Amino acid sequence: MTNAVPELTLYRSFDCPGRHVWSPFVNKLEARLRIAGLPYTVAPGSMRDAPRGKIPYLAVQDQGETELLDDTTLIARRLIDKGLMKDLHSGLTPEQKTQDLGIRALFEDKLAFYQTRERWIDNYHTMREGALFALPYPVRLLVGPLTYRAVSRTLHGQGTGRFTDDEVRRFKTEIWESINDLLVEVTNNADPDAPFWLLGRADPTEADATVFGFLAAGLVCEAALESQKIIRSFPILVEYARRIHVRYFSDYELWDEGDKHRLLASRDA
Repeated sequence: MTNAVPELTLYRSFDCPGRHVWSPFVNKLEARLRIAGLPYTVAPGSMRDAPRGKIPYLAVQDQGETELLDDTTLIARRLIDKGLMKDLHSGLTPEQKTQDLGIRALFEDKLAFYQTRERWIDNYHTMREGALFALPYPVRLLVGPLTYRAVSRTLHGQGTGRFTDDEVRRFKTEIWESINDLLVEVTNNADPDAPFWLLGRADPTEADATVFGFLAAGLVCEAALESQKIIRSFPILVEYARRIHVRYFSDYELWDEGDKHRLLASRDA
């Protein structure tokens, strides 16, 4: 590992320091940075300034040079290559690596599209106001429909836009149920106060950062109330996310003050 840590700035789009955001990929990257113990600052940024027009992106300022990185998976790989992050796959068996990759693909290549439909199609006005908050209201009225049409075309071409509401709801529920069942097995040997991890190891893998990112986003996004209801129907999912929050995000607001009060009471008991 290198001795001098570069200055890192994470561009999240949302201007709400100290809080988890609606984007699962932003939350995923933040979790990855915190698991690595890397200090960073947050800023809104914009897709226009991102290297590939994607949020989040990361500015790495080192010895007077600034490198802009985007895509959460590629960012992690670059930081590992620079010696700033531990490779969380080190020590995994081939079976565990495949399982980890499968979980990430399930969320990033399937659930992400179901949630995009829920947010931009089913709850368009709420999503428009949240995602485009930085734009003046008249501009939001112009940009919103353009975004809606672009998302609709993408979802139709990808396939998610061709399913019924009931079918998409079932798909989302099946994904969260599968993770819940996996975590139920893991918690059998878990420390009652410490985070527990998807593969049942002592340390997290990349899949844990991904799943936490989607859980945190699902629990705070006002345009995804159906997903929030599904997540909360599985208490072990909320407990999994809450323990990660307490370990790595103690400076952040918990997604629900009631959860926070119950958590503090349980720790003091």
